[in-house]
Amino acid sequence: MPPIAVPRGAAPQRRTRWSEEPLIELAPSHLALTTRWLPAGTPGPAAVGEHIAATGIGRWWADRSAHPRAIAASCAGHVVLRGAADALTPEALAPLAGTRIDAPASFLPALGAAFGRLTPWERMIWTRQAEPQAARVPAGVTVRRLDPADTDAVLALGPDASWLSASWGGPRGLAASGHAWAAVSRTGRVLAVACTYFRGTRFEDLAVYTVRDRRRHHLALACVTFLCADIAARGHVATWNCSVHNRASRLLAWTAGFRLVREYVYYAVGSPVVRERPSA
Repeated sequence: MPPIAVPRGAAPQRRTRWSEEPLIELAPSHLALTTRWLPAGTPGPAAVGEHIAATGIGRWWADRSAHPRAIAASCAGHVVLRGAADALTPEALAPLAGTRIDAPASFLPALGAAFGRLTPWERMIWTRQAEPQAARVPAGVTVRRLDPADTDAVLALGPDASWLSASWGGPRGLAASGHAWAAVSRTGRVLAVACTYFRGTRFEDLAVYTVRDRRRHHLALACVTFLCADIAARGHVATWNCSVHNRASRLLAWTAGFRLVREYVYYAVGSPVVRERPSA
């Protein structure tokens, strides 16, 4: 899904002075500390933590390095926040500004106090449960797995598609991941892409993009069909998540054999609220 436009807070643009230390970034050697906090084997974007552990792409945050009480996993603008909500002050959440946060309701008071904007987004999670409808690929178009030689073609999709490769570290990472299928023209132009966006230990959450002049040509459906077969061959289950208001995405999911399993809410947050230290 493309990134959300999150309005910035109305606070004046000046250097922030925090009354508490923000979350600290954990080194990879601390990953064992996160195991009991974050979801495992869960469909949808909750697989962020598993994706970071598998690929090394993303960042881990905690309230402290030894015996953390709250943990955040962040990749491609998505955050999974878990642990004890009372372990975090609003100021400590500053590193999560401008992201989309999946967190229990207990974190909402701190999130609401920490950021100038806190916007709930109702989402749907689907899993692949049925056979897809057949997709006829137009003459001159081939659906195949991307490889490193396709890096420039992925880059040529332009800024509108930059979000697509974010969870793989950029166009080269996506092309070389082995987890992306594309509809490619005779000239080598990438017309549509379906890829694993977050790779979990059981579920793989998908992302899809089609260039504007080739939409409604069933190219996305063809790419998703090939990708889902690939995911099944790995012994995993393909998942899909989208806004409840995105009718086009819901229709593509249904046509590709996905069925709704649950709804959830994540929160788009803006800029941190500026707080000054009290005068002595």
